[in-house]
Amino acid sequence: MCILMVKSKLFMKRDLTMKTALITGASRGIGRAGAIELSKDYDLIAICCKENTEKLEETALSMKKNNCEVMTFTGDVSEYNFVSDMVNAIIDKYGHIDTLINNAGIASIGLFTDVTPSDWQKMLDTNLTSVYNTCHTVAPHMIHEKSGRIINVSSVWGLVGASCEVCYSATKGAINSFTKALAKELAPSNVSVNAIAFGAVDTDMNSCLTEEDKSALCEEIPFGRMASCAEAALFIKKLSKMPSYFTGEVVKFDGGWI
Repeated sequence: MCILMVKSKLFMKRDLTMKTALITGASRGIGRAGAIELSKDYDLIAICCKENTEKLEETALSMKKNNCEVMTFTGDVSEYNFVSDMVNAIIDKYGHIDTLINNAGIASIGLFTDVTPSDWQKMLDTNLTSVYNTCHTVAPHMIHEKSGRIINVSSVWGLVGASCEVCYSATKGAINSFTKALAKELAPSNVSVNAIAFGAVDTDMNSCLTEEDKSALCEEIPFGRMASCAEAALFIKKLSKMPSYFTGEVVKFDGGWI
């Protein structure tokens, strides 16, 4: 059973001139940093997470300091009904969604032969099905408005693959193909769809790495370090401001790594 939790800063009448966005996986890491960065430019932003409501509310408080109205949702974006209810709530309140940022995702490191069917399904649901769910529910509204931007957070492993991250690489590769195909379909409606293939970013997702592992990783990166979440957030905002003609691209942000 999926539980939908909604909180808002204050009641507002719908205003189609106001900039709105939906960002998934915003309780930590790139999603949190991206939400805070975009709140400097957007009037209304909806953010969600699977279960860490307390951290999500901390993100919302930081966003509100930038005079951005915030809606928060707690639920599983791999469940279609949750996403549908969330998008309907946003549309009912805001009237439209200008920008969708699909950031929710998980990663794991280990031998492919140790991956269980349930591990595989969880990775697919969280990383890929969630993107289908949000795009499938948001796209009709963007098509109706003849305007919109979709940004999918991907990985360089979706481009070249990574040993011991086979399932993760597969989901990110699928997101890249999904992005290119959907961009072609939505372009006539003036809706752009792009993905960012991030390299190593210093997030909680990489907390499983030892300091020795991190040091070895950074030696492989020409820039000599991981990207910060703040840098990743700035790039997301930069991409959100590109002309709508810029679509169907999977753009690397990896310090020259791959």
